[in-house]
Parts: sequence; C-alpha cells; structure tokens
Amino acid sequence: MSRRHPPAAGEVTRFAPSPTGLLHLGHAFSALDAARAAGAGGRFLLRIEDIDTARCKPAFEQAIFDDLALLGLSWETPVMRQAGRMDAYAAALDRLAALEVVYPCFCSRKDIRAEAERLGGAPHGPLGTPYPGTCRDLPAAERQARIDAGTPHALRLDHARAHERVGRPEWTDRRHGTFQADLSEIGDVMLARKEVATSYHLAVVVDDAAQGITLVTRGEDLLPATPIHRVLQALLELPVPDWRHHALIADDDGRRLAKRDDAVALRAYREQGHSPAAVRALAGVPD
Repeated sequence: MSRRHPPAAGEVTRFAPSPTGLLHLGHAFSALDAARAAGAGGRFLLRIEDIDTARCKPAFEQAIFDDLALLGLSWETPVMRQAGRMDAYAAALDRLAALEVVYPCFCSRKDIRAEAERLGGAPHGPLGTPYPGTCRDLPAAERQARIDAGTPHALRLDHARAHERVGRPEWTDRRHGTFQADLSEIGDVMLARKEVATSYHLAVVVDDAAQGITLVTRGEDLLPATPIHRVLQALLELPVPDWRHHALIADDDGRRLAKRDDAVALRAYREQGHSPAAVRALAGVPD
C-alpha cells in the first residue's frame, strides 16, 4: 500500500516548469509559493519537465534559471530533468502492466472524436471528453497482432481495474479538504504514447516520489488531475504527499495567465529594470 511521507523539519516542495515558453507572473507566484511552503528547515527543489522534446528549448530552460534568480530564489543542484528519466517511467509502466491495469490503445484523436460523436456526444468530464473505451476489450491476440504489425499505439490506464486493485484512496488538499480518488468521470487516461514514452500524469508521480516531495503546491487548474496521481501512487506503492492547489493569477480582464496567450513574460520585467522585490509584489507575493 502507499505510505505517507514521514514527518520532517520543514516540507520538501518543488517548482516544475516546462521549458516551452517564457515564464510569466503566474509562474512567479507558483515558484514563490512553493519556496515559502518549504518553511524553515525545508527543501525547495527545481524540476525541468521536458518530456515534450519537440516543444522544449534550451533557451527557455536558461530563461527559467534567469527568471527564478531574478525572484531571489535558489534551489538544490543538480536539477532533475525528465528527459533523462525515461528508464524510470518505463519501469513504472512495466509494473502497471504486471498488475494488468494498462492496455494498448490504437485510436487516433480523430477516431476518439468520431466515436464520442457516435455515442451521442459523450459529456465532458473534469479533464475533457473521457476516452470511450474503444480498445479496452480488444482480444489479446488482436492486440498483439496490431503491435507486431507496427500499428502506432498508446498505453491507457484501465480505471475500473485500477479501482479494483486499490479502491478509491484518500488524498488531502490543504486548501480544499480531503477527497477520495474516483476516476469514473475521468476515464481511461493516457500514460504513454508513441511520440513520448510517458505522460505528465505518470512522470509527475514517479518524479515526486524520487525527489521525496512532501507537499505538492501548484495551480488549482490541476486539482481535477490529482485523483489520477493518487491512484497511480497507490498502484505503484509510492509515498503520498499532501497537495495545496493555489488560486490562479489573472490579467486585468480576469483571464488566467498562460503562455499560449502571450502573457507578459518575467523577462520583460527584468529588462525594464524591475527589482526582485517589485516583481514579487506584481506576482502577489510581497516581501
């Protein structure tokens, strides 16, 4: 069974950005929040989530280091990078396969949309339209024949079998309370695909355990994904942290700051000569 982290003097927290663009004030808030949550005697770690090698760029990674330094933050070295941890993710997938809670999925995104429409426009779950289960019950011989033929496929978590294994394990968010992890509305999430040998969900669980994270601080947009992470922890018998999903930083029009919307980058404030204290204040975390 999964186990709680033993009590320690201070928390072990982390900031885990993806180098796919420049950081903005929302990232600054999240990083500062994680650093403060570590508390006296705690540890603040940095992790580079670079599994998406097509979009991740060295220049963006260097900008992350520069921006965090601007905020007055320091972190332990060496920095963990997901791109160098594929063996760890493969081992986790092998363990899940041995538990018979994963299966190959040969559906394209187009196939999934078409099947959802055929079923009458499946209602959206907390993370979008749940996978309709097209490949879940394929005979073993057919699965193997497709794999042997080189048919591209992903690996999905069979959520029903997962719950049969571990039930609905509890998890605690220090802002929102205690929950039971229930994947019935989320469905069979993808854990790996041909292009990337792991998913965010699997990698974050394996990495948090490897780094000994005791408190996961992140934006509340990831609150709906936490049941997936808690079930994976239970299946893999990993230590269980607490979570604290903080409110998101919005722009003047009330829209959440996001890289894809060209939110003002921290680099711009740095180039304009803003002091670390000024940028921290703009992020809503004054000294």
